[in-house]
Amino acid sequence: MRIQFTIAEWAAWAPGLETAEAWREWARQPFPPHGEGTPALGEVPAMQRRRIDRLGRMAIQTAYWCQRAEAEGIPFVFASRHGDVACSVELLESLSRRETLSPTSFGLSVHNAIAALYSIVRGERGNYLALAAGHATPEAALVEAAGLLGDGSPEVLVVVYDAALPEVYADFRDEPDPFHAWCWRVAPADRGDGIAVGLGCGAVPAEAGVPEAAVLPHSLEVLRFLLAGSGTLRHVADGRQWEWRHGG
Repeated sequence: MRIQFTIAEWAAWAPGLETAEAWREWARQPFPPHGEGTPALGEVPAMQRRRIDRLGRMAIQTAYWCQRAEAEGIPFVFASRHGDVACSVELLESLSRRETLSPTSFGLSVHNAIAALYSIVRGERGNYLALAAGHATPEAALVEAAGLLGDGSPEVLVVVYDAALPEVYADFRDEPDPFHAWCWRVAPADRGDGIAVGLGCGAVPAEAGVPEAAVLPHSLEVLRFLLAGSGTLRHVADGRQWEWRHGG
């Protein structure tokens, strides 16, 4: 299986990496982002902005930067391997103490909350979805985008984001997990303007060795691949090998 598409525009945010030039420099010498910064998210009125937590601000900021102001009604895909799991942990701890749960906190803990908040603040009434697909979350997001393009959408907004896992899940951490978010405005392969990319999926080759220890989370490896401008990226997840390739 192979799909082809065009990245018409991209944006990304992580602590200390807040401009396109900073991200291009990072792609030449990558490292896991770290720090306590949060996007200003000045596009959102203060009353609404107060409801959006740190991870949500990162994801929504990149979406605002990437989606053209006049581009209303296009579908969008929000994808995160873990989502805001820290919020869920806080709710569970409150339950264990027999405390009353905040309905607002519960509503913001579900996996599609950030996508819903973006649709509300933008006044979007079109199709959106939120997904989690383990190690292949970025790939699943682009497969969904390809399906939406195939159904006739001129573009799809794809937002990929994740946060550090709470310490209670430390034993399950299998890759670096810095706060980060990126967004791609995805268009059909014949668009002409943008970065042509292909994504394939197949069986894991018999000669595939043991992967090296990860320096970056896979979602940031995918962003680094895009910014590199050439070459391929191979990723094995759940018994399948994915291959990203520049040029389709």
